[in-house]
Order: sequence, then C-alpha cells, then structure tokens
Amino acid sequence: MADRITSLQVAAKAGVSQSAVSRVFTPGASASPKTTLKVRAAAMELGYRPNILARSLITGKSRIIGLVVAYLDNYFYPVALEKLSNALQAQGYHVLVFMASNDSQSTDQVIDELLDYQVDGIITASVGISSDLTARCEAAGVPVVLFNRSQETAAHSAVTSNNFAGGKSVAEFFVAGNHKRIAYIGGWEGASTQRDREAGFRAGLSAAGKSLAAHALGEFNAEQAKEVARKMFCKPEHPDAVFIATDHMAFAVMDVLRSELGLRVPQDVSVIGYDDVPPAAWAAYDLTTVRQRANVMVQETVSLMLDKIRNPSSPAKHIKVDSPLVIRSSAKIPKGWTL
Repeated sequence: MADRITSLQVAAKAGVSQSAVSRVFTPGASASPKTTLKVRAAAMELGYRPNILARSLITGKSRIIGLVVAYLDNYFYPVALEKLSNALQAQGYHVLVFMASNDSQSTDQVIDELLDYQVDGIITASVGISSDLTARCEAAGVPVVLFNRSQETAAHSAVTSNNFAGGKSVAEFFVAGNHKRIAYIGGWEGASTQRDREAGFRAGLSAAGKSLAAHALGEFNAEQAKEVARKMFCKPEHPDAVFIATDHMAFAVMDVLRSELGLRVPQDVSVIGYDDVPPAAWAAYDLTTVRQRANVMVQETVSLMLDKIRNPSSPAKHIKVDSPLVIRSSAKIPKGWTL
C-alpha cells in the first residue's frame, strides 16, 4: 500500500506553508484565492485528502452534528432532514443520522451512542430527551436543539411551528364554513406537537361555542389513522369536518373516506391536515392544510446550534414559527375566504 500523502508534501508542491494548506482545507478558515488555487491543484496532483479524524483529535472538534429522527414515512421529515443536512454542510459540518423510536429509552440509547462519536452537537427531530441524558449532554459540553418538538423544561433550545395557532386557525375555518359535527384525529399523545395542535383546535372551537363531535388518535401512523377513520365515519351521523394532525395521516383518511366508505370530499366531509408536504398539492388530494415552514424552521435550528457551539453559555431559546393555513379544495371554503 502506498504511503499516505501528507499536508507537508502538498505545501512543498504548492510552495506554501503547511499552515496555509491547513487553512485551505478547514471550513471557515481564511485563505486567499491564489493560495487556495495553488494548494488544491497540488493536492489533486498528489492525491491528497485531509485526515478529518486526525484533525478532530488535535482541535477537540469533530465538526459532526448528530441528527436523531423517529420516523421517515411522514414526508415532512425527509424534506426537513435534507434541508438540515444541506444547511449544516454549508457551514462545514458533517451529519450523522441515527434512527430512534418515540419512547425516551430508545432515544436516550441513541443519543448515548452519538456522544461516543464525539459529536459537536445533537439535533433531535420529533423525539424527546430525558432529564438524565440532558445532564450528561450538558456535562459533555454537547448542545442539543429540538426540531419540531418542545419540552416543558427550558434545558434545550427548540424550534417548532406555532402549533397552537395553527390548530386554532383550522377551527376558525371550520366554524366559518358552518360545519356542525367537527372531529379531530390526532397523533401520538406524548408529542408536544400533537398536544399543542389539539389544544389550539379545541380553543378555537370553544371560542365559537362549539366542541368536538368525535376524537381519536392515529399515533402519526397511516394504518392506525385508517382504522380510526373507519370507526369514526361508518355511522350515518358521521362528522362533516375533520382536522387531522399530519398530512401523512390525512392522506390515509381521505383514501378511506372516498375508496372504502363512498364519502365525497369535501361535499360530505371537509378534511384539513397539517404540514403541507409535497403530495398535499397533488391533484389526487389537493389538501387544505397548515404549512410548516421548513426552510425557516431549519434556518432557526442551525442558527441556534451554531450559536450554542460558539457560545456555550448562551441561554436556551424556544422559537415558534408562524404557520399559515393553505386553502385548497379538500374542505368547503367559507364565504369571504379564497384559495
């Protein structure tokens, strides 16, 4: 096996110092265009690649951010994770993705493993983190930012859409449409997103003197959502409007309503989801939904993470991003409202 080409050899070939080579291959470091051109040309000719692991041992920084996600079947998360990965890579960070389930024991185990990789920070997407592991992350100096999930404690920064306001806007839309039997199909009851969306929805109904005609939890799972929809809508006096906590579940419910139960959307049942994932705009669904502004959420998450890495003593922040209602044809449009 040929000997590994070193940065010293590249420096000699390019006619620059070894520290100049290091600056060229260090994200965020300063190097002139002329030096960069010479160093990269020499590196390409010699076949040099920087040793990231060796550099991390010297600097104490791996430039790796761990991403922990519970599930990818909901379109929102692949889209959001791609945006997170691209944004972090643009800042010179590598991304290590781990899967976890919703229960805290599984999440703690995954984050425990991430700490062994000496990551510079951890972003959790739709999973929580226990107080014990919170303390360990703090002791290790590893910042954690929660994405699309919040916790009652203020230990970690968190970025979510304004789930309460989003749920309330759906209630106001249904009330304005003069719906009489309004239902809700939620997600996993342990999720802050589920709790806040339902709370906002109930508050909006209550302000208009209305209450839920039916309620069920779909656990953020398409098959579970189908099953609760079959039970909820098989009766003659079924709901005439339903708010569903995610688009992923809303698509499954719409399939049941139309294909299995012979109900028309929106003539018989108005359907509204939450997320505004790409299929929501497809003609097959044309789903009215609350838009999670993934670009803004990602921007805020990356900003919080980088700030915490650079300034470990900076306080945790909880950011709620406004989420507008996107009106399409799956729900009756009240007078005065437009597409």
